[in-house]
Formats: sequence, C-alpha cells, structure tokens
Amino acid sequence: MKMDLISLIICTLFVVLIIPTIISTSYHQYILRRKLKNIPVYGRFPFGVTFELLKLTNYERIQWFIQRMLQFKEGIFVYWIGMNPFINLYKPELLKIIMPSTVNIKKGHPYELTESWLGKGLLTSTGKQWFHDRKLIGPTFHFSILDQFAVIMSEKAEILIKCLEKEIAKNPEKAIDIFPFANNAALHVICETAMGVDVHAQEEETKYTAMIHRGSKLIMERFYRPWLWPDWLYNLVSQGKEYKSVINIIHKFTGEVLRKKKITRQSQNSFTKTESENDELDITKRKRKAFLDLLLDQNEKDEAPLTDDELRAQVDTFMFEGHDTTAVAITWTLFLLGNNLEHQEKVHEELDEIFKDSETPATIKELSQLKYLDRVIKETLRIYPSVPVITRKLVEDVKMGDYMLPKDITVVLAIVLVHLNPEVWPDPKKFDPDRFLPENSKHRNPYAYIPFSAGPRNCIGQKFALLEEKTMLTAILRKWRIKSVKKPDAIEYGATIIFRPSEEICIHFTPKK
Repeated sequence: MKMDLISLIICTLFVVLIIPTIISTSYHQYILRRKLKNIPVYGRFPFGVTFELLKLTNYERIQWFIQRMLQFKEGIFVYWIGMNPFINLYKPELLKIIMPSTVNIKKGHPYELTESWLGKGLLTSTGKQWFHDRKLIGPTFHFSILDQFAVIMSEKAEILIKCLEKEIAKNPEKAIDIFPFANNAALHVICETAMGVDVHAQEEETKYTAMIHRGSKLIMERFYRPWLWPDWLYNLVSQGKEYKSVINIIHKFTGEVLRKKKITRQSQNSFTKTESENDELDITKRKRKAFLDLLLDQNEKDEAPLTDDELRAQVDTFMFEGHDTTAVAITWTLFLLGNNLEHQEKVHEELDEIFKDSETPATIKELSQLKYLDRVIKETLRIYPSVPVITRKLVEDVKMGDYMLPKDITVVLAIVLVHLNPEVWPDPKKFDPDRFLPENSKHRNPYAYIPFSAGPRNCIGQKFALLEEKTMLTAILRKWRIKSVKKPDAIEYGATIIFRPSEEICIHFTPKK
C-alpha cells in the first residue's frame, strides 16, 4: 500500500512537472528550428555538433571552423551545441549589420560562463550599466594620456630586455620561449598604468598568468559541454571545483592590487587634495587619471557606491584583457618576423634609419615614424587576431538579406574567419605587410579587418595596446635579430577566449652588429 502511494506520487509529479516541460521544450525547439530553416546548417538533430567538437583539440576546432567557412561561402551558417543554436558570420557585409548596433550589444556564450570570474565588468556588462561604465572609463584611455603611459612602457621594456639577456646568457645557442616573457612584461605594464600599482611581474614569480591561462581553458572546455552550463551542476564536478580554485587565486591577486591602491590613495590623500586645488587654477597642469583612480574617486562620492566585488570585477576585466591580448600579439609578431626574414630585414632598416646609433628608449614621436612596423603588426593581427571570436545575444530580430535572425539567439562574429576568408583576403595565410599600404587599404570594407572589434563595443584600449606592442617590439628588435624554430604550419594554437599558442614559441636571438 505504501509503495503504491509512492508510485502514485512519482507518477503525478511526472505528469504535472516533467511532461509539460518536455512538451514546452519540444515546442520551443520546433519553433526555433523553423525560424532558422533558411540558414545553412551543419550538424544533425538532436545534438548538433556537440560530440563532434567535444573530441577535438583547441587547434583542431580552429581548423574545423576554417573548413566550415570554406564550405559555406554565403558567409553564414548555424550549428547547434546541445539545444543551443549559434549563428556564425564571417563576411564583412554581414558583420556590418550587427557590429554598429547600439541595441544588440549583449554578450552571449561563452562570455556568460565568465561571470564568476569577471563579474559585471566592462567586457561582460550590458544595457545601462555598460553605457555608464564605458562613458566613465573611456577618457582614461584617451590618446592624450598615452605620453605618461609611454614612460612606464619604456621602463618595463628595458626590464624585459634585461630578463631576456639573462636567459640568453645561460645558453646563447638555445632558443627561448618568448610567450612567458611577453606575458609578464604586459602584466607589468597594465598593473602600473591602468591600476597605478607596481607588482614587479617580471622580477617576481606569480601564479596569476598561469591561472589566467588555465581558467580560460576550463571555460572553453565547459562551453563544449552544455550539460555543465548550469552553475549548480558545474560546481559539483571536478572541473568546476578546479575552476573555483583557479578563480580564487586570480581574485586574490587582483584583490591585492586593489588593496595596495587603496592604501596608496589614503597615504597621499592630503597631498592630492592640495595639488588638485592648485590645478583648478591652471588647466594645463591637470592630468587624466588611471582608470582605477577614477573608479575609486567615483566610489567615494557616489550615493550607491560599488562594492569591493564590483570594483574587483572591473579590475579583473582590465587585468585580463589588458595584458593577455597584448602578450599574444607581441609573441605572434616576433614569431612571424622570425619566419619571414626578408620582412624582418625591412624592420631593421627602418629602425636603423630612425634610431641610428642611439641606445635611448624610443619616444612616442619616434614610434609613430615606424610605418613598416605598423604594417607588420597589422598583418600579424590579421593572421592571429588576439581575440578570434566575439559573440552577441540578440535582443531584437535582425533582418540580414534573405535571412531573419531571431532575438535571443547567440551570433558568433568570427573575426579569425573574416581575416582568413580567401574571398576577402587573397592568399590569406601569406604574411604580407604591404596589404596595409594606403593604396591597398583604400577600397577595403572597414569590417574586413577588425582585430579590435568594431562599433560601440570595440576595444577601449586599442591605442594603448598598439603603443605597448610597438614599444616592446622596438626594444627587442633594436638589440637582436631573431629566427623562429618552427614554421607557422607546424605550430598549434587554440581559441581559449584569447588566440593563444598551444605550445612553446621558441626563437633564437642573435645580437645586432
């Protein structure tokens, strides 16, 4: 009798709760698939490409997407991970419909999986909060303050040179993996410029960069396992527990940066007050503040101040986005120059022409004269864009020629596929900086080259990043000629949010004579 009652209760719950859910989900899937029926699709019902992509490495996934780009020449296709459709766009004219929008600015997966790490920082926030934060932080990356940042960048570049010299001295014949050095240097720069704190990242070992890489990889592994998207389930499995441990280490590091900054501000409070009163009388003396100072200023006078967690979300965002992307750009530029010695020779000729026998650090004016190095960096970012993919979760329907993209769908703006699309870039894998000569760029669609995204959500720090890259690269190439150990087609890389190498990028350094 008791068992009959339990069976009855279970059956009732099944009928009342589970069956309606199944019916509702099935109906929703039916409607959604009908809406998307005109868009070329890859993968079969019901799981799409979930298990196909799951078994691939990060490098193999990039190749998989390149194959789909070559297969679907319309510039659009949809694939499903579990019950979730993702619409890929990789033609400039299609990206032009989405990217300039001030409405469809919401980020989709995998950004939604980064919230426990980055909170609602500038990268992940949307709507009114994003517009407010962008307006607040924008002036801190204005070109007019690059002068004061350039000095710090030069200092960190000199430390980078000393670190490389020390490593080379151990065995001059041995090739060096350049990525860890670029990573530490970029972290050193962002902490002191944007945060106003010197963390001695190049002189002292830190777990931070290793945790950034591991955290990024875990996020992408989770993305390809849709059953792990619910936080409550992810937190129960071993990957989720490891991710939580990784994020705790990252938050501890960024929390310490924030703590140091607050202590510095308290100790300088009276001096700053006097200085700012004097500056009111002379507008030429006023300096724009680093973004963390500006955030803390606002916080001290705001009626609804940001909590420490909200402040840290902005710090986490800028620490991650402000160093990792620049580090891979520096790494890939050196790698490609080490593989294309004729182009490297042109860079050396330009450096010799500008700097002659001088050994003093480069000024902004001198860096601005390095037009060939500019083109080298641009071509590197075309082949290896630091952020290969960005996404938008549509908040309204979007008409795109014969296609209607329904709201609530995640659209994948595949920067790397646009940059490697042979219909946009002839012989796309060839390294050719002259693609960016003015006469060759004049009639190019502005959405054909978007390493820093485009539209209102473009990279807020792109001028900052390019100045840093030129500073670091110039410091290295004024001192050494370089040669890469491996060819581009022999190096594996992967999109773990950032376009990061999956193996060491080993380079031989030979002193310039």
